[in-house]
Amino acid sequence: MLRTRQMLAPLVVLALAAPAFAHPHFNKTVTAKLPSGVEVTITYGTTPSNEIHAQNAAVGTFVTPRRPMLKLSADVQAGQVTIPAGEYTIGVIKNADKDWTLALYPGAVARGQQPDMAKVLKLDSALATDAGTAPHMLVDISPGSGKLEGRATLTIHFGTLFLAGALS
Repeated sequence: MLRTRQMLAPLVVLALAAPAFAHPHFNKTVTAKLPSGVEVTITYGTTPSNEIHAQNAAVGTFVTPRRPMLKLSADVQAGQVTIPAGEYTIGVIKNADKDWTLALYPGAVARGQQPDMAKVLKLDSALATDAGTAPHMLVDISPGSGKLEGRATLTIHFGTLFLAGALS
């Protein structure tokens, strides 16, 4: 009996210590009011930026790490794309190794499911690989730069990939 307790003691200590070393994830909400007065709300859970998933993504597929959501209080005209008011799953579409498009899918995409690509709204997008490294995915609304200068943008920073898509 004593021997069993001695053998189990280290396992109990490890089990109790595990939560202290667990990798935390956070649920985040970002809210912004666009210059047009439209309120934009993003909700997402942080996830480690594992770029191997991005490298292995099939060309032409909609990829959505942890299914972040975007909600618009009114319609938005983003260049040639009209985005109706409502909720969207935020995702990216891989066009080539260093070519990605930020995209929105109306409603929620179930885990492991591919959305109907005919319903996906593709945003005018710009990829940067020189914006530093985000160890965890970050999603935000920011003023655009480069070809998106002067426009409100939805941004995803995932590892060394920084993708912006026009929201105005």
